[in-house]
Amino acid sequence: MYAMCVEQADRISARRGQANQFYLSLETLILGVPAFFGFSGAATDPLRITVLAVAGVTVSITWWLQLRSYRDLNAAKFKVITDLEKNYFEVRPFSAEWETLKTDKVKRWRPRYAELGSIERIVPAIFAVANLMVGVAAWL
Repeated sequence: MYAMCVEQADRISARRGQANQFYLSLETLILGVPAFFGFSGAATDPLRITVLAVAGVTVSITWWLQLRSYRDLNAAKFKVITDLEKNYFEVRPFSAEWETLKTDKVKRWRPRYAELGSIERIVPAIFAVANLMVGVAAWL
């Protein structure tokens, strides 16, 4: 049971990585279309650019929500894993790893440990802002 739970948690993390690659590629395509066709002529009509910008913001929101969902799912899976460790094992590798990360003394030259889920959710927000800026710039 424990091995299955650990494997499922690992699979969720791998799927999250694949989802990030997909959304990053999609956002790059959406932002790159106007640059590919140049910023003049019918291909970069403000309405078309605005439609692309809205699509980009929508993709960014969807990406952010999916990342939050993956984080919640992984948190639940790791709770089950740590509960299994607590109740059935003397050695608790996941619990020990998490405790070590939480109690790590911060040195001046490096930042404190930040969960990947917290950091990676910044990227969709950056893309949303970039898409909004492109949409607004199309009308200026």
